[in-house]
Amino acid sequence: MNIRRKLAVAGGALAMITSLLSLASPASAAARDGVCDSGEFCYYYNSDNEGSISDFTGSAEDYGTEQPSCYDFKGAGAGKGMCIKNEAASVWNRSTTTVRVHFNSNFGGAHQDFAAGAKGNLNATLKNNNASHQFSPSARTNLSYALYQAGGGAITCGFDGYESTPGRHEGIDIARNVGSDVHALVAGTVTYVASGRTGSGGLSTIAVYNSAANKTVIYLHTAPKSAVSVGDAISRGEVIADESWHGVSSSSGAHTHVEVRAGRQTHAAVSVGDSTLDNSDPTSFWNSQGYNER
Repeated sequence: MNIRRKLAVAGGALAMITSLLSLASPASAAARDGVCDSGEFCYYYNSDNEGSISDFTGSAEDYGTEQPSCYDFKGAGAGKGMCIKNEAASVWNRSTTTVRVHFNSNFGGAHQDFAAGAKGNLNATLKNNNASHQFSPSARTNLSYALYQAGGGAITCGFDGYESTPGRHEGIDIARNVGSDVHALVAGTVTYVASGRTGSGGLSTIAVYNSAANKTVIYLHTAPKSAVSVGDAISRGEVIADESWHGVSSSSGAHTHVEVRAGRQTHAAVSVGDSTLDNSDPTSFWNSQGYNER
């Protein structure tokens, strides 16, 4: 084959590849083109499905807050080019599954569900306070939301998650605001209460034993409600304390330490300065109770 013939064949192959790519590109671009197509979940900048559109074909756990890396409004109209985090007012779910809008990133905090085909405004909690969304959300509730409920909280340290403190962290630390109601995550009987006081020397404890699971859930650093006493039957969701900093050096570190222990217990395992991990990973337990570890 002469050189001219080889070039012609190569040119034909290149043209074919280019043609295939040109056919593929509109499909990929359609996922984020500012038009609410069938199969997509779409945010609108304004209420009543007005203003610029931001369209998705799947879940997004963190929208970002700065251009050019954030998810933005791409359609024509008010809001075009703005990052969508905490800026959306209404939605249209044109997908075939339920989509859940969350107050916090990573599918956390308060949420609102939109069934397949639903169109409407975000509620008063989520309007201009949208941080993530999830296609086909789990039926489980986020642990941080169940603990505080009103807007949820944030996990500040996971199980065995110490990074700057020596020891093995035996529970999960969840924070919201000082004074926030702390709700019981499981039902059970109170086996121990210590009120403590604010400051590093005043650790507080509430221990609740669930006989069905043969587990004790222990809450540290809170301000226990005066009505909570040893022997009390506690219901799931019942307010048992206020978030505080009992046993923590300053109010800026206020949080609730939630720990799961096997059997009937009264005290948390030693964590600080202790290298032995006495408790097992609680993920499967929390899942069995209907919670995600978020």
